[in-house]
Amino acid sequence: MTAKDAWVRATVPAQKTTGAFMTLTSGEDVKVVGASSPAAAKVELHSSMSMGGVMQMHAMDSIALPTGKAVELKPGGMHVMLIGLKHQMKEGDKVPIALAIEKKGGARASVQVEATVRPIGSR
Repeated sequence: MTAKDAWVRATVPAQKTTGAFMTLTSGEDVKVVGASSPAAAKVELHSSMSMGGVMQMHAMDSIALPTGKAVELKPGGMHVMLIGLKHQMKEGDKVPIALAIEKKGGARASVQVEATVRPIGSR
């Protein structure tokens, strides 16, 4: 599995959550079943959707990566949520994120991603 163009949205000093975004592609059917980062106390897979004109986020158990199909984690859609940030995310910083991958048959692996912090208004 590869991660392309990984980035994290910058934060203001007291902010304790932010999103991480990237495009994932796998050479076989796998799913992302979790994530972790030393930059946050907790990391979750999330999906955003508009319901009645209001954006809502929901935690997800997994994100399917079909063979050869690029899956975009982006603002307003599926993404990785960093919760309980240990420090402010400043533009240009690098944030390590480990994605837990589950293959057919239940075998698990970890994929290391380095995300660059982009300005607050990035999309």
